[in-house]
Amino acid sequence: MLSTLFDHNPDLKRLLDEGFNVSLSSSDNHLLLRDVPYVASDKTVRYGTLVAPLTLNGHKLNPPADHVVHFVGRQPCDKDGVEIAQIKNAENLRDLDKGLRIDRTFSARPPEPFKDYYEKLTSYVRILEAPAKAVDPGATAKTFAPYQPGENESVFKYTDTASSRAGISAISAKLSAEKIGIVGLGGTGSYVLDLVAKTPVAEIHIFDGDVFASHNAFRSPGAPTIEQLHDRPSKVRHFGEIYANIRRGISVHEGFIDPDGPQNLNALTFVFLCMDGGSAKKAIIQDLIGQHIPFVDVGIGLGEVNSTLQGLLTTTTATTAKNDHIARRISFAEPTGDDEYNHNIQVAELNALNAALAVIKWKKLRGFYADSSQEHFTVYTIEHNTLINEECHAAQVSSV
Repeated sequence: MLSTLFDHNPDLKRLLDEGFNVSLSSSDNHLLLRDVPYVASDKTVRYGTLVAPLTLNGHKLNPPADHVVHFVGRQPCDKDGVEIAQIKNAENLRDLDKGLRIDRTFSARPPEPFKDYYEKLTSYVRILEAPAKAVDPGATAKTFAPYQPGENESVFKYTDTASSRAGISAISAKLSAEKIGIVGLGGTGSYVLDLVAKTPVAEIHIFDGDVFASHNAFRSPGAPTIEQLHDRPSKVRHFGEIYANIRRGISVHEGFIDPDGPQNLNALTFVFLCMDGGSAKKAIIQDLIGQHIPFVDVGIGLGEVNSTLQGLLTTTTATTAKNDHIARRISFAEPTGDDEYNHNIQVAELNALNAALAVIKWKKLRGFYADSSQEHFTVYTIEHNTLINEECHAAQVSSV
């Protein structure tokens, strides 16, 4: 309910965006602003909760009916422990709602009626917070506590307040209907998951048949414990459990995709291919093109020259509008293990960059980022630090 009110009432959204810890009572009839610092009679800083009755008109709020608020906490005082007479009203311990018991009521009539709940609540915050700051300069009601939306409100287990503060929630919403597949959770695939998991996509399906081992820990996000490595979890289970902390909608698929029939990709809207080449990749790509599912394939090629690593990163994109370049841009040769990348584990920055380029391209395709060249093939060269875009959009389609 509260996230719906955020969407329809700028005053409540402003409270959340500025870092106030706001929530609703169990019946949705009262707005709670928690973690408000104040000074008690013993001159110590404590934290209380302001409670304001709501006057709802559907999902829209009417202006506050009066200037009175309730409070959960002791009687607030100035920095010297003297009660603040400006707001003092009835001390009346009573239950306002299930699980909501107030201790007292404040009344500080403004020159003009409060126009909204932001104005009303922050006026009381200022009165209580000023003495608290005099005692403890670090005291603040802007705690940026995570707001936990209900399962039907968001895929996230706590709200992405950064997007709302930046005013890009509407742009982020362009990604919300996506059903993403990530095939391969090695170095690059795990970073793709890290980035995609923090977008509001509806579903994320992760595919891999390998065990998460110590060498994986050095080329993927996070820092597993040695106990976790001893458990030898599958990659998909390991990463699925990590990102389930932040969001819902992650589906774990243990095992490698069957090259003869990758039918479990059918329902996806976009796929990241983060796997070695070979017949298995070719079969998957043929299936994706046949089903008109766009994808990005990533690759890293390294070699040692004069005791330094040189090479390149590639991101190859296929869409329904352009996939004629796939056969010449993606190798389907069976992996031999000769690539320096297969022996050197300390290249996590390359994995992260490769993943970032792939995710940026996906977001371009979905209208999140501007895309003037509509490139479908990008190469980053390590030695020269260059980024080359090729295979720009053309309405040519062929099979692999």
